[in-house]
Amino acid sequence: MRNYLMIVLVLALSTILMIPTSYSEGLTISPNANNTSTATFENGVWHTKVNKQIQIAADIVNNQDKPQTFAYLVQIQNQDGVVISLSWLTGSLDSSQTLSPAQSWMPTVPGIYTAQIFVWEGIDNPNALSPTLSMKIEAT
Repeated sequence: MRNYLMIVLVLALSTILMIPTSYSEGLTISPNANNTSTATFENGVWHTKVNKQIQIAADIVNNQDKPQTFAYLVQIQNQDGVVISLSWLTGSLDSSQTLSPAQSWMPTVPGIYTAQIFVWEGIDNPNALSPTLSMKIEAT
């Protein structure tokens, strides 16, 4: 029974994490310069300490003439490409509105991690509203 539940969980996560191959031009996403107060940015990599919480943040702008609901997903992968964290928030942006959402994460072991940020129409609708944003994080 335990193996069956694990397979179902893996299949469910695989379905959720399918990365769309295209996106609508509705929203733009860019790195947030104030990404975290406990990490430093150097040579294209965020540097932090183990057991220090950081905020994975981005700036989102609705470039449409209408409101847009969205899901902001943050996926963290370890250096082996294994997803170790998945979190999200949902909301709505009015036309021309900007938002800087963030999800917290705390590395518990040293290593190199990749944070991927997805902005979709909804948690159950993986239609991408912007390109995926990736950032490297080194925890020491």
